[in-house]
Amino acid sequence: MSGEKNLTELIQKMTPKLNKGTYVFCTTSTASLVPREDTICEFKEKEGTTIIIEQKKADTLGLTYNYVASWITLTVHSSLEAVGLTALFSSELAKNNISCNVVAGYYHDHIFVDTKNAQKAISVLLNLSKSKNT
Repeated sequence: MSGEKNLTELIQKMTPKLNKGTYVFCTTSTASLVPREDTICEFKEKEGTTIIIEQKKADTLGLTYNYVASWITLTVHSSLEAVGLTALFSSELAKNNISCNVVAGYYHDHIFVDTKNAQKAISVLLNLSKSKNT
């Protein structure tokens, strides 16, 4: 199953879900010291490996961070070839002064926003979805 590509369908059916917990972005040059089962995501850059992990697990492992986020999943199965979804929802969040960090998984898009903006971000996304239904 390759996922939805139609932008209107994606927006109408995105159904944002706020996941429980708080998450942090850490960087390390020794990612092997972080148990893979504890990470949400990792990305290798030349300066180090970025790890997204639950805040509690980062604290237990002694990892440093300076950004605490809430994790929103768009539950629609979006195609990796879909054009415009990220641009549309990130622009709408930006209009509402909400920074977002996006990770595209095979099935879903995942948005990390500052914890203080989590409920507002959900409202913005739901309103965007409703506006495409009219």
